[in-house]
Amino acid sequence: MSFIEISGLSKHFDGGKTRAEILDNINLKVEEGEFIAIVGFSGSGKTTLISALAGLIKPDEGGIIFKGKEVTGPDPERGVVFQSYSLMPWLSVKGNVALAVDTVFRKKSKAERAGITQKYIEMVGLDHAQNRKPAELSGGMRQRVAVARALAMQPEVLLMDEPLSALDALTRAKLQDEFAEISEREKKTIILITNDVDEAILLADRVIPLKPGPKATLGKEFIVNLPRPRDRSEMNSDPEFIRLRGEITEYLMELGAARAGTVDQDDIILPNVVPITQKETLPTAYIEAGTSPRTERYVDFSQTCKVYPTRTGPLTVVDGFDLKIDKGEFITLIGHSGCGKSTVLSMVAGLNSISDGAIVLDGTHVTKAGPDRAVVFQAPSLLPWMTAYDNVALGVDRVYPKASKAERQDIVEYYLSKVGLADSMHKSAAGLSSGMKQRVGIARAFALSPKLLLLDEPFGMLDSLTRWELQDVLMEVWKRTEVTTLCVTHDVDEAILLADRVVMMSNGPNARIGNIMKVDLPRPRARKELLEHPDYYAYREELLGFLEAYEGGANPSEEQLDSIRQKRAERIARQQAATAPLCSTAN
Repeated sequence: MSFIEISGLSKHFDGGKTRAEILDNINLKVEEGEFIAIVGFSGSGKTTLISALAGLIKPDEGGIIFKGKEVTGPDPERGVVFQSYSLMPWLSVKGNVALAVDTVFRKKSKAERAGITQKYIEMVGLDHAQNRKPAELSGGMRQRVAVARALAMQPEVLLMDEPLSALDALTRAKLQDEFAEISEREKKTIILITNDVDEAILLADRVIPLKPGPKATLGKEFIVNLPRPRDRSEMNSDPEFIRLRGEITEYLMELGAARAGTVDQDDIILPNVVPITQKETLPTAYIEAGTSPRTERYVDFSQTCKVYPTRTGPLTVVDGFDLKIDKGEFITLIGHSGCGKSTVLSMVAGLNSISDGAIVLDGTHVTKAGPDRAVVFQAPSLLPWMTAYDNVALGVDRVYPKASKAERQDIVEYYLSKVGLADSMHKSAAGLSSGMKQRVGIARAFALSPKLLLLDEPFGMLDSLTRWELQDVLMEVWKRTEVTTLCVTHDVDEAILLADRVVMMSNGPNARIGNIMKVDLPRPRARKELLEHPDYYAYREELLGFLEAYEGGANPSEEQLDSIRQKRAERIARQQAATAPLCSTAN
């Protein structure tokens, strides 16, 4: 008999007159000591499934057998780590973990309970912070407390519901490594809910997609035949990882396409309307001091700096950022948290003053915000009481004052249609999903016909599967406009997929450009073809190597950075040499 067996599990929720069918006929057998990763779309029922496994909700049909007995309620043998930390804010790290230990091990002595508490605090690397309260901890540290608390109950099964999805990429990578180490050391049976394919492959023995709802069910399972321990940098060049990653990604894309369906949209011919262009007369001395030495560049960052005053003296966040961007070029900006990526973007947007140097856009110095620059933030910042249409029209009406009402309407409808909201443009923003809200934000930015499009981690708050969909939407709309774009991201694959060049920043403070990687991959780009391109993983290796070199605040030497660049050049040369005989044979 399997350690855990889910048989014919179905679950629905009633919402007044509506009935939401969440899960339908879920069947799964899990062996003792196995690590299972379940991936799926937002709203597909992943949290409902983990709650049923934990005994927190009762299925409508079917059930769950754990060690030969039916699951009828929660039990300390099944520990749970949720996406939200749910810590007691008035208790220290030690107090939060001890609370669980004292509840589960009441019959043990005080010294024994203290020993268990200390063991798991040390296991997650929080010995130095055990007397701090949650408000004094970072998001990653709080999640470590939640993991320590679950492990300290010494459950036989660990259930994790997207525990890392709210964390930045570096913190997420560190905790993934800790999960892998704990899995090996504790030999726990683990079921992980995640929306990150790389995370699933890095950690799991099997990866099982959950099909989109309603009536979601488990899809095709993928066996992960990669030796442990797994190193993410080494995996990047492993043929088995590349094959498996491609297959899972393609399968999820097919599920997503089937969920979305196709919507017929009538093409709208855009009117020939020119948006507002700011004209400013600046003082002569200011112009002379900030003139770019290369005026032929469309966007010109010239030794741009940002300094903030602090109680201990000036803090230089960005130091000598120097970058020239051609018209129509798509640049992605990547680096660890705190490296000044968003600061650079806010300065060119005119939302943050420049301390030194200059930024020139199309021959005009950037001194304040203007309609020639459109920004899409991580949170779309819509007016919730207005419809999607009205949120876009608000900007269009101001930017095109000389256009007729019909012309402005065409512009709004065109871009909302292009981002897949033709049928939802008259719904209120408050009633839209997170992904749909971000689509409105993208439509609003493009509709302004900006000289420069600025994207500040526009998909960072979305699950990876929704992010794929919106990346495709962005690429499709950008292909039509070829607006000059600067995009801040922490996602390696997103950086490569979107960019003509990837600009990598060193750690802050005093952050500057550490490396610039030209992405010589054909456009238009499709995710499936990109994953199969022989050079893609070489670009990925360079980015991962760069981020690893700066991990934990490190300051790598120029020789280290040159070595990273050289690896990519050597790998691409090998790949080209390997394919050359095939090409000549075909000819």
